[in-house]
Amino acid sequence: MPFNRFISQANAFGKRRRPFFFLIDFEQRKPLIFPLSEAVSQGIRFDIRGRTNTPDEENDRLPELELTASPIAFERYKNGFDLVQRELQKGNSYLLNLTYPTAIATNYNLAEIFQRSRAPYKLLLDKRFVCFSPECFVRIEGERIFTYPMKGTIKASEPDAEKRLLNDEKERREHYTIVDLMRNDLATVAEMIEVRRFRYVERVGNGERAVLQTSSEICGRLPENWQAHIGSILAELLPAGSISGAPKEKTVEIIRRAEGSERGYYTGIFGIFSGDGLDSAVAIRFIERQGEQLYFRSGGGITRHSVAENEYAELIAKVSIPLKE
Repeated sequence: MPFNRFISQANAFGKRRRPFFFLIDFEQRKPLIFPLSEAVSQGIRFDIRGRTNTPDEENDRLPELELTASPIAFERYKNGFDLVQRELQKGNSYLLNLTYPTAIATNYNLAEIFQRSRAPYKLLLDKRFVCFSPECFVRIEGERIFTYPMKGTIKASEPDAEKRLLNDEKERREHYTIVDLMRNDLATVAEMIEVRRFRYVERVGNGERAVLQTSSEICGRLPENWQAHIGSILAELLPAGSISGAPKEKTVEIIRRAEGSERGYYTGIFGIFSGDGLDSAVAIRFIERQGEQLYFRSGGGITRHSVAENEYAELIAKVSIPLKE
């Protein structure tokens, strides 16, 4: 479906207050939109902060999760990292989210990962990919629109992890940049923009692979009858700033050169429109199937202060599946 057709369809559903599910890829070339009641027949299973089209299933019969990862070579990562650093030095970007796929092997299939994983936003698309995202894109309640950019990561198991994360100058600068970007993004569709909470710490995952990440809460007020323009609102806010960078247009061009392939639905967005509200997520913590091989997509924000070895370690640290207790 062409993206302009997606916008028109979403606006039409919104005008009629008809609930729908949507999924938009990073490149905005393969968007999907269906009435909420048709999602299952289209091979889509979701669980969005407890609202789901999938019955709760028994977990007891599944064996203990086994997961092994084969990350890309550091040399390959360093080539992309160096390209990004050259562009940052030129002033063509101030923050860029660099990502790469990691080949993984696991005793779970995609449906079982969807079933067992723990996250506020989960999505399974047929046998193509599964996503268990901790990050909201935008949420709309009444006439208020909220976004929660998540930027800044450290392994939870490291000594004084929370203190080190909050005091890290590179992570602080990265978070300031993304908050400014998201404030500006919301200002294109809403008024009375305010940061309600700034740089609070959240734990993502469990066990040895758990990480701490910093988030902020930003909100604004939408005009009356925003539902009739919901497709246009989503289009104005894309791509998500936390997984692209700033300034967006030039940064996305650099991402394509550095990563060397399309992201597809990874780092796109998905969500549901209820008729009078909307909840959506950034498609991170993402496993996709290519032939017989599974790949875990991950990455992190790069600034002029980034160190390649540290960023490479963060990419690997995020290769983890948080499980229900």
